[in-house]
Amino acid sequence: MRRPFAILAAALLVGALAVPASAADGDEDFTIKDPRITESSGLAASRLHPGIYWTHNDSDDGPYIYAVDSRTGDTVARLTLTGVGTPRDVEAISVGPGNRIYVGDIGDNLGGSWPHVWIYELPEPKTLKDQTIRATQYVVKYSDGARDAESLVVHPKTGRVYIVDKNEQGGHLYEGPAELSASGTNVFRPVAAVPDLEATDATLSPDGEHLVVRSYFGAIAYDWNGGKIKRKERLGVPFLGQGESVTYTADGTRLMYGAEGADSSVEGQDAPGGSGSSSGSGSPAAEGKGDSGDGLGGNLKTGAIAVAVACAALLGLRGLRRRR
Repeated sequence: MRRPFAILAAALLVGALAVPASAADGDEDFTIKDPRITESSGLAASRLHPGIYWTHNDSDDGPYIYAVDSRTGDTVARLTLTGVGTPRDVEAISVGPGNRIYVGDIGDNLGGSWPHVWIYELPEPKTLKDQTIRATQYVVKYSDGARDAESLVVHPKTGRVYIVDKNEQGGHLYEGPAELSASGTNVFRPVAAVPDLEATDATLSPDGEHLVVRSYFGAIAYDWNGGKIKRKERLGVPFLGQGESVTYTADGTRLMYGAEGADSSVEGQDAPGGSGSSSGSGSPAAEGKGDSGDGLGGNLKTGAIAVAVACAALLGLRGLRRRR
């Protein structure tokens, strides 16, 4: 009679390791299936259309953004932006108040030498279908000179736009003017340091209270604190390849991480402070472990716990059987 126990143990072991932790939380990970999306470099959860995520290619694609249904991974709309020039290096996307979409053409593959970059703003359409929408283009400069950047967030209450520059040694949070001007140059000024990571994307929680900045292999969570950000903890991220994007879910309970590449995956983790969060405690030891950024610890721990419980249950069953 050992064989049934062995088979059951094997099944439980495979199930525990194969099912990601997020599946139990009811949040759907997904794969971007559209063959046109090969360099997904930004991600933003729609507030208007539940389960929809906006994304875009990095460069060489044109003035397009895509609405992807997380339930299927299919593109349900491609928006063509008019009223803007030819996009140069689109790196970020964010949804602001009033369901306004902001697209950050803020990358600088020349190492921070372009005299200006651009932000495009457009209304999120009420109907999801392929369509052309007129956008407003804003010219952006930095008060301390040109730089590369891949992270843009819009405060969900004030509508103010912020950029985090990309630097191997750590960058800064740059604050834009209270209102962007389409007729002049919008100067962004550094207001806080963002050390210890090379920022590839950032996201603000829907209530505007928390900021998460990610790099290729890790992330750091901050209290927003009115823009005077306070570091909370280092986070592990899922290893998906070239990690380029992150967004809070529309309800603010999860963080969804994405990467570049064809058929790229988007995977969720509990947001900092939520139950079952896979983030570190913020202590030096925890932050040291988070530096690896492989994002595998949470899932492996969950699987290990499940296996331990299953094994204990099996041993108990076998003990009862023997006593009979």
